[in-house]
Amino acid sequence: MIEVAPYTTVLAEQLRERIKREGPITFREWMRAALYDEAEGYYRRPHQIWGREGDYRTSPERSGLFAATFARYFAGLYQRLDNPRSLTLVEMGGGAGHFAFGVLQTLQAYFPQVFAATRYVFDEISITAQTAAQQRLLQFSGCVEFASVTDIEIDPGIVFSNELLDAFPVHRLTLLAGTLCEYYVTLGSDEQFAWMIGPASTPEVAEYLHRHDLRLREGQVAEVSLEMEAWLAKVATKLRRGYLVTVDYGAEAAELYSSAERERGTLRSFHRHAFVENLLAAPGDSDLTSTINWTAVRSAGESLGLETVQFARQDKFLLAAGLLDQLQLETANVNESDRLRLSTAAREMLLPNGMAANFQVLVQEKLSAANDLGTGGE
Repeated sequence: MIEVAPYTTVLAEQLRERIKREGPITFREWMRAALYDEAEGYYRRPHQIWGREGDYRTSPERSGLFAATFARYFAGLYQRLDNPRSLTLVEMGGGAGHFAFGVLQTLQAYFPQVFAATRYVFDEISITAQTAAQQRLLQFSGCVEFASVTDIEIDPGIVFSNELLDAFPVHRLTLLAGTLCEYYVTLGSDEQFAWMIGPASTPEVAEYLHRHDLRLREGQVAEVSLEMEAWLAKVATKLRRGYLVTVDYGAEAAELYSSAERERGTLRSFHRHAFVENLLAAPGDSDLTSTINWTAVRSAGESLGLETVQFARQDKFLLAAGLLDQLQLETANVNESDRLRLSTAAREMLLPNGMAANFQVLVQEKLSAANDLGTGGE
């Protein structure tokens, strides 16, 4: 764990002025600004956040086998959709395009019919990441477009995301003297950001807890993501027929809110691959994330016409999806060095205590437009 010393940034000064002007703000508002401020947010600023030189590395960056195995899985979903003439494949939060490149390369090499039918839509808010992805995907420019999911219709199609939901801003809640309270961000006497506990900012957080039958214990701290349900509603509206494939790290509600290990919640921050002790020290300079509630994701999806067809730990999902078959194909005609690299990557993705064991894959299906329950748009 590292300690990031407070220092002045443009975003920090903007947030200080806002708090002086308006009073304390909810942590959800602070987190939204820290991650998504148009100019200074963590995911908006032109800096390196992925890879060895950044703050974290995702599975697609660690090995091309991750994307290649999902490409095999997408080819199977294409068949389940009766081999349509056109398939819209949307990746949300695609970063620098590693996953997209791996998927398209694999489809082109091993599933040419699926590749010929694929329209790949890349939805990414970071201009820096978009630029990197555009360069990486130049050879596939004929079938790739950069757009927001809100601007397209998907029929049929597949919507994919990897480590997206965990970055949605959350309300940070606690129970004090039997009353539901919320964490706010204020300024201390030294004008540094500090925590403050106040009344719940919206009745929606209590409704969320009630809807999912969650009861906090006295003094317990927990995160609630209202934006997750809004995101699902947006996607379900656009996805007329097809699949939503979500990869992330999470837990069932009973484990997430009842575990003694999570008594203080799951909110955490990363900088240069290490945990940051002071979450409020440098808004915009470090990643913020929390463990997602898979029970809520499935429940909300079902209310929107998204039927759960598969839910598995990532390592088991990849194994069932054909990772070893893909490994055999890719090592058939390569040198010993590349064969060793690919085999090592496959082993790391399947180790019972490896990174993939901490992630899960949820596959939800939208059967037809008739199942659109009238979410009322975005």
